[in-house]
Amino acid sequence: MGTSLTVSAVQFEMRPLDGFDAFARQVRALLDRTDGSELVVLPELFTAALFTARPGWRDEPVSALGRIADHTDEYVALFTELARARDQVIVAGSHLVRDPDGDGVLNTAFVFFPDGSVVRHVKTHIFPAEAGWGTREGDTLAPFTVGGVTVGVSVCYETEIPEVSTVLARRGAELIVSPSYTFTEAGFWRVRHCAQARAVENQVYVVHCPTTGDPGGPLSPGWARASVLSPCDAGFAPDGILAEAATNVEDVVTVRLDLDLLRENRRTGAATTDTDRRRRAGLYRRYAADLLLG
Repeated sequence: MGTSLTVSAVQFEMRPLDGFDAFARQVRALLDRTDGSELVVLPELFTAALFTARPGWRDEPVSALGRIADHTDEYVALFTELARARDQVIVAGSHLVRDPDGDGVLNTAFVFFPDGSVVRHVKTHIFPAEAGWGTREGDTLAPFTVGGVTVGVSVCYETEIPEVSTVLARRGAELIVSPSYTFTEAGFWRVRHCAQARAVENQVYVVHCPTTGDPGGPLSPGWARASVLSPCDAGFAPDGILAEAATNVEDVVTVRLDLDLLRENRRTGAATTDTDRRRRAGLYRRYAADLLLG
């Protein structure tokens, strides 16, 4: 039998909440629409909706967003239970957690497995606006495996940094998931176009999953149209778009990814970019100082 992986992108809509239980109900209802998926992806900082559960939140400065870290234990408990009960691997978007080594917070993507294990990825390149929330950067890029498929996490702005996906692909990633939270249409298209470029240059699948909603107050609105992307070549959609959500509304898209097709594309596709980049590694080493901006 061939290798495939069924994935869902859950486009979560932020809205005012009266507490964590309301957030959990919204999450459960959305995940009920992912039955049959082996891997489920939620957006970056969709937990920002929990900021609205605080009395007087509309008068708070956006620099106070780090207070959603107060909900970390509840968040981890919720998704640990859901991954086990649903027998799914859940990339639960990202969430702000307190930095154990300082006063700031870490924008952390959590991956929950049915066996109760959890993988964390700390965003390695923060968007400039995140500095205002006291966000610090991580320094590790480590793929994980789901059903024989190697998966890497690239959170939003990381997808605009080609080296992140290059490292993940060199470490075996055939699928890159990109939870995101973009405040404007221009920001959305920056990440979306870069996600498509990462799919082409590394010959990988990419799940781009943005946050939507506009609860008001200090929270920025989310501009969103989740998608599942592929290389642009024979056997795939000509435009590289395998599925696409509705714009700026809560939605779920699900796709069965054919890994045998992807692997054959890497060997014999019209554009063998993955092979050719590896083949010319000596050239890139010659210009390492320029590539690394050193």
